[in-house]
Amino acid sequence: MQLTWRNGLDGGEAAEVMRLLDTTEAADGVAPVGEHVIMRLKAHRDLTRQIEPVQADVRSEHYVVRDSGGALVGYAHLDTEHEATAGQLVAELAVHPEHRRQGAGARLVEALLERAELGVEPAEDTGRLRIWSHGEHPGALRLAERYGLHRPRELWRMGRDLAEPELPETRPPQGVRIRTFAPGRDEAAVVAVNGKAFSWHPEQGQMTEADLRAKEGEDWFDPGGFFLAVDERDELLGFHWTKVHPDGTGEVYVVGVDPDRQGGGLGRSLTVAGLRYLRDTGRSQVMLYVEADNLAAVTVYQRLGFAKWDTDVQFGR
Repeated sequence: MQLTWRNGLDGGEAAEVMRLLDTTEAADGVAPVGEHVIMRLKAHRDLTRQIEPVQADVRSEHYVVRDSGGALVGYAHLDTEHEATAGQLVAELAVHPEHRRQGAGARLVEALLERAELGVEPAEDTGRLRIWSHGEHPGALRLAERYGLHRPRELWRMGRDLAEPELPETRPPQGVRIRTFAPGRDEAAVVAVNGKAFSWHPEQGQMTEADLRAKEGEDWFDPGGFFLAVDERDELLGFHWTKVHPDGTGEVYVVGVDPDRQGGGLGRSLTVAGLRYLRDTGRSQVMLYVEADNLAAVTVYQRLGFAKWDTDVQFGR
C-alpha cells in the first residue's frame, strides 16, 4: 500500500474519492464523512492551482491510500481551517469495505498523528487532533483503542416517525409570524442569527453567507422548507431549516433562535412548523443531530417524540 498526501485533488481523483465514499456508505449504512467534506470535494480546485506554495485560504488536506495495483482503498480528509486560531485539526476517513483489516486505516491514522505532531503511543488528550467516526464504526473503535485515542465528543442522531405520535399544536409567541426563506434577501439575517445562536458550536457557528449560498445551489435545497420567525418589522428572531435526504428521510437540519429571544416557545413552534411541512410533503420519517451532552436539547426532542438512533464519535489526542 502507498499513502500519498495531497493539498488538492484533480477532477479524476476527486471522482474516485466520491465513489469510495458512496461505496462505504452503501456498505455501512452511514456516510463516512460529513456534508462539508462533500461540499469541498465538489468545489475542488485544480491541483495545478493548489500545488506549492500552499495558500493561506486552503482549508483541506487529503490523504490517499492505493494498493499495489493503483486502486484507491483508503482516504482521509483533514480540515485545517481552525489550525491557526485554535490549533486543532479535524479528520474524517473511509476505507473500502473490501480492503478492511489490511492496514489502510492504520496508515491513515498514523499519517494524521504525524501531521499533528503526535506520537503513535497513547498519551493525554491535547485537543490537537480530532477524528470523526460516523455511526461509531467497529473499525474505528479498534483503531481508537490501538492508538489510545480519547473520546471527547459524541453526536447523537435522533429520529421519529411523522405519522405517530401526533405532532403537537403550537403557536408562535404574540407578535411573531413564521414565513419561508427568500433567496437573495434573507442570507445576511440568517447568518447573523446563526452566529449568535451557535457561537459555542465548532462547526455550525462558523457558517458564512458564502456557505449558505453554496448550499442554496445543492439539489436538496428547498426554500419552502426553510422557516423564519420574524417580528412586526420583519426582523429575524429564529429559523428552522429542513432538509430531505435522497432516501426520502426528512431532517431537522438547523434550528437557531436568537439568544435574546429564547423562551416563550419560539424554538418549539419553529421545529413543529418544519415537522408538519415534512409530513405534509410526504416524508414518513425525520431525523436530527444533537450534541449528546446538550441535555436541554435532548429533552426537548424527546418530548417531541424523538428517540436516539445512533452515535457519531469524535476521537482524538
